[in-house]
Amino acid sequence: MSSSFTRRKFISTAGFATTTALLSPLASLGTHQKKKRIAIVGTGIRALDMWSTDVLKTYPDLVEFVGLCDINPGRVAYFKRATGFTCPTFTDFGKMMQEIKPDTLIVTTVDSTHHEFIIRGMELGADIITEKPLTTDEQKCEDILQAEKRTGKKVLVTFNYRYSPHRAKIYELLRDDTIGELTSVDFHWYLDIRHGADYFRRWHRLKEKSGSLWVHKATHHFDLLNWWIESDPAEVYATGSLDFYGKNGTIRHTNCRPCPHKSNCSFYWDITKNRLLTELYTSQESYDGYLRDGCVFKEDINIYDKMAATLKYENGVHVSYSLTAYSPYEGYRIAFNGTKGRMDVWIEESNPIEEKNYDEIMVTHNFGTREFIRVPHGQSGHGGGDRLLKDSVFGVTSSDPLHQAASVRDGALSILVGIAARKSCETGQPIKIADLTSIKPGKKRQFVSG
Repeated sequence: MSSSFTRRKFISTAGFATTTALLSPLASLGTHQKKKRIAIVGTGIRALDMWSTDVLKTYPDLVEFVGLCDINPGRVAYFKRATGFTCPTFTDFGKMMQEIKPDTLIVTTVDSTHHEFIIRGMELGADIITEKPLTTDEQKCEDILQAEKRTGKKVLVTFNYRYSPHRAKIYELLRDDTIGELTSVDFHWYLDIRHGADYFRRWHRLKEKSGSLWVHKATHHFDLLNWWIESDPAEVYATGSLDFYGKNGTIRHTNCRPCPHKSNCSFYWDITKNRLLTELYTSQESYDGYLRDGCVFKEDINIYDKMAATLKYENGVHVSYSLTAYSPYEGYRIAFNGTKGRMDVWIEESNPIEEKNYDEIMVTHNFGTREFIRVPHGQSGHGGGDRLLKDSVFGVTSSDPLHQAASVRDGALSILVGIAARKSCETGQPIKIADLTSIKPGKKRQFVSG
């Protein structure tokens, strides 16, 4: 994504200590009768699936889309056709912002460029809705914190995982003293050989673009932990390696379509069978050369596919975390250990053994009984979280009893755990969160208010 500003320009604004304002980013996005004028920068599949036609169809009286921007002219043109939007399109971000002057900017670009558009967007008068992760390293994170303080605009990070009924129920049970004082958590996430492999086909395979799966994927998990535990992370020690994808393959090519190994590669994927992805990506390759069906065994892959970390929180809670990107099934196991008992969850998201319309939480009390709590599935994506998140973002719901709204500080702390883990892998040393940015971790989480 190109723009008319330089990294030097916005780095020069950093360097001062900040206490991030905690007025609700939702307050400026959805509480007025006047329609919010929204622009999107980055018109890939995430913007198309999550932030386009569904938003306009569901909230027609609250929002209007006034501009679309992408460095790839073919992609932004297709996005406009696919959505039926009538707003103008741009390949120059600065020009869009200056001509359109949107109230709100949705940022869905490559992770490593999020900071550019978040910062410049605020400087040009817009509040920000950004996809996770907030950004990919600690300096970019600090630049965003300073820009929010300097401009008075607000950054909302869209952590839809917080809003799924099942994960919200976990939060409620922890707050209700169900297992007493929380002391430790075991959290293990498994990406299967379909979804997990896809990260290694796309630009996410490069650490310089995604920050690695420690940041791009695990930011969701670390945000859940920060929210559930209600404390700030203090220190991270981690290990990681690339054991399955990339250099570990015995056959490889640039991408799947011209690959001579199609007949004997279990990871061969024919993108042309998906009309949407073909139109959005393969038909636009002539503009930027991006191959959406890249080989999962390309030797330039430099992210980890096996990761483990130990996290220490300011309130004394310890976490054992792992992420595996080549599991035969997708899902997670999590256990919360407390002074009065233990809470266990096992979620299989792909090919579950038993089809059911609920998720289950097992609570085992010390010297007592075991109970199973069934939580009905939500009615939208990401465990039912997508619709509830959007309702909150666009002002349909105004109360926030479970503190699910995520400020820029929440977005920063989730990526800082991943950044610290990545640094720990590289140095072999534990990394303190307080050493990374001007955020000073506290024993009690600072809630969004307002």
